[in-house]
Amino acid sequence: MNGKKPEYAFPAALKGQDIRALRSRLSMTQAELARLLDVSVKTIERWESGKEDIHGPIIPLFHLLREEPESLERFQIPPKKTPLRMWYMFRREACTVIDVDEQNRKVRIHNFTDRIQFRAFGAVERPTYEQYEHFLEERCFPPTRDKMKLELKELGLPFYDPIMIIQKTRGRMADDDFWIRLEGLTDD
Repeated sequence: MNGKKPEYAFPAALKGQDIRALRSRLSMTQAELARLLDVSVKTIERWESGKEDIHGPIIPLFHLLREEPESLERFQIPPKKTPLRMWYMFRREACTVIDVDEQNRKVRIHNFTDRIQFRAFGAVERPTYEQYEHFLEERCFPPTRDKMKLELKELGLPFYDPIMIIQKTRGRMADDDFWIRLEGLTDD
């Protein structure tokens, strides 16, 4: 780019009617839009009823949402319908949510990224329960590990159980930025 900063075709400001029209198009309440934008409901009310120009980081986000409103669906967290939910994370970014019904041996996932290498199951969209079990073992250590009893003792665990190991280690591997947050267990 020859040292020149890129320019964008966004207007310098928005009007309240623009915000109100987008919120209506997205079928959102003021509270829902405020939660999405991480601002107060009062800010949304002020924007929508005010006559002054609206400036700031809302402008590019506004235009992206106006042009691609379906992109919000991709990041919407699905309702939790199973006893156990796992969040496969990269640093602070949610990559995959994994809902597990261990009793019925069912697994459902929702990916929040297109980057295959950041997804819990890679390119697999509908993992089997066996693939889920393999995933768990990969995020802790295999049951055949040499000196496994010493590892378990160090973790304060009485026996090998991948979920219990992940509860203790957050599924982190050495020098790994991927980890797992568990929902639905008593130690949440």
